[in-house]
Amino acid sequence: MGKTLTEKILQDHLAEGTYIPGKEIAIRIDQTLTQDATGTMAYLQFESMNIPRVRTELSASYIDHNTVQIGFENADDHQYLQSIARKYGIYFSRTGNGICHQVHLERFGKPGKTLIGSDSHTPTGGGLGMIAIGAGGLDVALAMAGEPFYLTCPRVIRINLEGELPPWVSAKDIILKVLERFTTKGNVGAVFEYGGSALKHLTVPERATITNMGAECGVTTSLFPSDEMTRLFLKAQGRENDWRPIAADDDAVYEKTVTINLNELAPLTARPHSPDQIAAVKEMNNMEIDQVCLGSCTNSSYKDLATVAKIIAGKTVHPRVSFIIAPGSRQVLENLSRDGHLTTLLASGARLMENACGFCIGNSQSPKNAGVSLRTSNRNFVGRSGTRDAQVYLVSPETAAAAVITGSFTDPRELDMPYPEAAMPSSFHIDDGMIIPPIAQAEAQATPIVRGPNIGAPPLNNPLPEAIKGKVTLKVEDKITTDHIIPAGDKMKYRSNIPRYSDFVFEPIDADFSKRAKEMQNKGMHNIIVAGLSYGQGSSREHAAICPMYLGVKAVIAKSFERIHTANLINFGILPLTFKNEKDYDTINQDDDIEIGNIRAAFANDAPLTVHNLTKGTSFTVGYGLSPRQKEMILAGGALNRKK
Repeated sequence: MGKTLTEKILQDHLAEGTYIPGKEIAIRIDQTLTQDATGTMAYLQFESMNIPRVRTELSASYIDHNTVQIGFENADDHQYLQSIARKYGIYFSRTGNGICHQVHLERFGKPGKTLIGSDSHTPTGGGLGMIAIGAGGLDVALAMAGEPFYLTCPRVIRINLEGELPPWVSAKDIILKVLERFTTKGNVGAVFEYGGSALKHLTVPERATITNMGAECGVTTSLFPSDEMTRLFLKAQGRENDWRPIAADDDAVYEKTVTINLNELAPLTARPHSPDQIAAVKEMNNMEIDQVCLGSCTNSSYKDLATVAKIIAGKTVHPRVSFIIAPGSRQVLENLSRDGHLTTLLASGARLMENACGFCIGNSQSPKNAGVSLRTSNRNFVGRSGTRDAQVYLVSPETAAAAVITGSFTDPRELDMPYPEAAMPSSFHIDDGMIIPPIAQAEAQATPIVRGPNIGAPPLNNPLPEAIKGKVTLKVEDKITTDHIIPAGDKMKYRSNIPRYSDFVFEPIDADFSKRAKEMQNKGMHNIIVAGLSYGQGSSREHAAICPMYLGVKAVIAKSFERIHTANLINFGILPLTFKNEKDYDTINQDDDIEIGNIRAAFANDAPLTVHNLTKGTSFTVGYGLSPRQKEMILAGGALNRKK
């Protein structure tokens, strides 16, 4: 029996365990990446391990999230990150060089390698044939220290792409169709592996758009084979020597196979407020719009922006529309400029933003009150844009361009013009001057670490008590994202100041949560959170676990969890529990007094835990599904405690 591409790469990197889907395995990590919103804490954790230099083949630190510098905090943290990179042998991509996923795809990604990054959209690298996985910062820090990365051995789902994209339909529409089929929940522990006859038509940037948004389905990662299209991309990047062909065997066996006929696709959109709320663009009935944002790590390649430039050439942005462009990298921007596309975009009335995440994470270009914003980014959660009542729709660059011209939600096929597709260049202009490479270890050891007043030590948890006794400090419903748990935007500047950042835990849902949690702590009681399905969707932001831990949260009881957030909870000593009977969710209310006892005995015997609702005089059982290693971490109070 042949092997899937996923199995080939994972088995080649297997460090612990046996390749059996559903079982815990550990793999060697070749590359890591961080960005500045999550990287500061990751490097503070790495420092605490007293390792003289990173032990990966390559590690890269990117400044791309908090580039808006209002106040000293972001600039200070960027200095800290640059000094850390110099001292420990890390490539440093400076502010303005671009978004981590786009730059890593261009300059560092290699077929057949493993990559973990402290950003949930790290699977973008799967467009190059990598096993690229989003993870919490602590997992990345451990990988840089030479530790293996632990994950559940995935079940692999084959998605065959057949046919060829019609004019005005693009890779974004493919992944929106995938989200319509699979939704944002129920896919934990799976990998999407793409194949089919259509691959010969899809460039690496198009593939990367698809693997990028696999994160919204909740899968471990997504990947394409490394083939001739991969070679052409790496050749255009001056890196053809990094290419190697790698693909699944013809007789590989998958959990299931799904086929999507690209010939039948039409322009699609994800409606507010979830990436899986899919509709045809034509169903939007020419709704008037206020803003169009083109870019983010999902659709900010040369091909994306050049295509839009060709569509809007000679036209002016509609009077009611604010048109924002954010190229994915300095390379993209320079090549657009050299080929005249940047001039075309600016002549239309486009507003040029930094080569950074910007509008995607809500730290700039928030829409007006109740505004309708069309975005080529990957998430449209409530409030993520920075405007809580904004109506954010996810669309392709082609659909975005049509709206720029018409001022309305327009099916781009209705534009009175032929489709002006832009080809990927056979050779990019390349300038790596904004990437600072590692220096020799002897020289690096003398590097002082620059620490501004916003930087504090990573907090440590206490070992788990024998019994958790406290109150349900918050009860929430389904699809709670990490943006709900710890907001991004302007609050993210406190990412390395946990006491301050913790003031905002659950602020978008309940602004008094932090105050109540601290009151419970002062009484010597524990905080417990109760949640519905898919708790912890979205960003890999480990602060969504660190900050609740800092506030004394000892357990989260949910109907189901998302993968990265589960790992982060365990890493910081918070017990993730699942209802054995989902109806028990309805029997527990906020402010109920709760006790969960005999935890160590239950762990030792793999027995369910019993939750006693002291307020109502009722009990129910919960599961935890922890490996022996994870049990040790929980009991120790987290991964750092266990390592020490």
